[in-house]
Amino acid sequence: MGPHPAVAAIRLAVRRVLHDILTDNSSYSRTTGERAGGRIVARLTRPVGDIPEQSPNERPPSPLVLVACSGGADSMALASALAFEAPKLGVRAGGITVDHGLQPGSDLRAEEVVLRLRELGLDPAESITVTVGRDGGPEAAARDARYAALDAAAERHGATAVLLGHTRDDQAETVLLGLARGSGIRSLSGMAAVSGAGGRYRRPFLQLDRQTARKACMAQSLPVWDDPHNADPAYTRSRLRHEGLPALEKALGKGVVEALARTAQLSRDDADALDTWASQAEASVRDAAGQLECAKLYALPPAVRRRILRRAAIEAGAPAGSLFARHIEEVDRLITGWRGQGVINLPGKVVAQRQGGRLVIRQG
Repeated sequence: MGPHPAVAAIRLAVRRVLHDILTDNSSYSRTTGERAGGRIVARLTRPVGDIPEQSPNERPPSPLVLVACSGGADSMALASALAFEAPKLGVRAGGITVDHGLQPGSDLRAEEVVLRLRELGLDPAESITVTVGRDGGPEAAARDARYAALDAAAERHGATAVLLGHTRDDQAETVLLGLARGSGIRSLSGMAAVSGAGGRYRRPFLQLDRQTARKACMAQSLPVWDDPHNADPAYTRSRLRHEGLPALEKALGKGVVEALARTAQLSRDDADALDTWASQAEASVRDAAGQLECAKLYALPPAVRRRILRRAAIEAGAPAGSLFARHIEEVDRLITGWRGQGVINLPGKVVAQRQGGRLVIRQG
C-alpha cells in the first residue's frame, strides 16, 4: 500500500524540484574544463556559496538544500518531503527556522522546530534570531528580515537552494494584494517558482493547496504550529485569507483560488516577455552619448516604454521598492504629454527632466 495521497503529492512536488536543482547545479558546475593527463576534467563551481578546490579524482560534495521551516503545516510538510526525497537523489538536506521575536516564547517555539527538523534527519538544523524593523509595515519588515537571514544561512552553509512552503492559496492571496495596489501586471504575477540570486529560492508547492499540506502532516502524525498572526485581523493578508477569499468564493463559486493562481502564471509569462522586449529595445532609444531620446521612446508601446523608464530610474539610484506606478507615469508624461513641465522628483533623490529632446534621469 502506497503513502497517503497528500503525502504522495508533496513528495512528488519536492522530487521534481530536486531534479531541477541537480540539473541546474550541474549546468553551473561544468562551465569550464581543464585538460589533465589527456582528458578533460571539469572544474566545479557553485552558484551559491564556495567549496574547496577539488582534485581531479575527487568527487565534489553532494549539493545541500535547505528548507525554511516555521513549524506550520506548509513548511513541516515540505521539510518531511525533503527529508524523504533528498537521500534518494544524493542530496544533503538541512533546515532553518527564523525567530522573528514578535511573540512571547518565540525562542522556545524555534527550539521546538529545530528539534523536529533534526528528528526528520535534517542536518544542519538551526534557528536564527532576527530583529524586525519598521520599514514598509510589519509584514514587509518581517519578510525582509527573514530573507536576509535565509540568505546569510545559505551563504554560510554553502547551500545550493532554499525551499519555501508557499502554496497555491498563498499565491492567490499575493495576486489579490497586487491587484489592490494597482501596480501593473508584474504585481499580478505573484511569487515565482524560482527566485533569488542564482535561483536560490524554490517553491515546490505553488500548484498544491494548503489543505494538501495539512493532510500530509496529519497522515504522518507531524505536529504543526498555527501562528496566531495568521488569524490576526490586524494583518492585511490575514484579513484577506479569512474574510476576502471566502467572500469571493461565496459570490463567484469554488475555483477562485485556482483561477487566481493561473492568472499569476499567465501574468508572469506576459511580464517576462515585456521585460525582454524592453531590454532589447533600450539600446535603440539611446543616442551615441547614452541619453534617452524622447521621440524614439514615444514610438514604443507604453508597456515597453515605461519599463525602460523604470529601469533607468533604478539605475540612477531610485530604490525599486519605493518606485511606484504613479512615479513612472509622471516621467512618462515628459514624453507623451510634454507641456514644458519642470523636474520630476523621484525616490532616492533622483530627478527626471526633459532637455532638448532628451530625457535625463539622474541624481538630483
